[in-house]
Amino acid sequence: MFHRALILTTLLLTGSVVSLRAATTLPATSTQPATTPATLLTEPRTHDPSMIRDGNFYYVYSTGLGIQTKRSSDLLHWERLPPVFDHPPAWIPNDFPRAFYIWAPDLSFFNNQFHLYYCISNFGKNRSIIAFATSPTLDPASPNYHWTDHGKVFESLPTNPYNAIDPAITFDDTKTPWLTFGSFWDGIHLLRLSAATSLPDPADPTLYHLAARPNLRDDPIEAPCIIHRNNFYYLLVSFDYCCRGANSTYHMMIGRSEKITGPYLDQTGKDMRQGGGSLLLAGDPTGRLRGPGGGILYHDTPNNRWLLVHHFYDANDRGMSKLQIRPLTWSPDNWPIAGQPLTDAPTTATTK
Repeated sequence: MFHRALILTTLLLTGSVVSLRAATTLPATSTQPATTPATLLTEPRTHDPSMIRDGNFYYVYSTGLGIQTKRSSDLLHWERLPPVFDHPPAWIPNDFPRAFYIWAPDLSFFNNQFHLYYCISNFGKNRSIIAFATSPTLDPASPNYHWTDHGKVFESLPTNPYNAIDPAITFDDTKTPWLTFGSFWDGIHLLRLSAATSLPDPADPTLYHLAARPNLRDDPIEAPCIIHRNNFYYLLVSFDYCCRGANSTYHMMIGRSEKITGPYLDQTGKDMRQGGGSLLLAGDPTGRLRGPGGGILYHDTPNNRWLLVHHFYDANDRGMSKLQIRPLTWSPDNWPIAGQPLTDAPTTATTK
């Protein structure tokens, strides 16, 4: 079955996507040093970004060896930081002996700690594991900075119809955490977590099915994110294919539900489990912006605004995968509308 991981092995993006072979050369230390200030970048190379604020900085974590990290005080100029892990957590070699390439990290904050959910997978297969780590701070210069890895949360086997990658944490109106995930296979799923353990809640083991594209080869849907705004939960997903550089066809679709468990419907009322979804952002097949996706919807609380944080492929720079952040506005009937990038980079895009 086609899968984006099959392409990631050959798409070498400096600072973002590198070959798996390089994993065995990394030093095996467990504490990250403070970073030395470096050149600030306006559109750093990034794939599958997640963003959260800690103190005066916004932090973006993304796919790569050991999980790539960067931060910014203004969302415009980004400083690269050391990776989260510079050697594989102890559990990984038992299941994936040669893997240290970590996909699609997700940042959240609860129980007075930052939570980092991430995934490891076999290329082109649905043998995948979601795990998590915690740290009291994201500032690598702080004496309290240290990621404690807690190991496996959820996994998929070749016999399962789903794929346990692309994790994302959301919270319902009672502040209960939920884990959404999925890529290709039979689409997007949701699992309730225990706030006390950050693991699946045995009181509700149901695996809720949220979205799929059942009439298409490979079911090309992934990268889910759920937010709660006013009376609705919104499910953001990426349709079609990433990781092909300027030929990537990713585009972001959205639906909403009055319940976190669904059903999620698009603006026409079509169920996302049946391929529904309303367009939020697509690229321009003749312009610079190609394949925008892997995104999250983020509430920037200090500035009381919603943002769309995603990657795109720059057709003017060899199809490199880069970070882009856009403001969101809301229609009178409460659907999000993606604005122009905060960097005001010259680009043409299709938005809802």
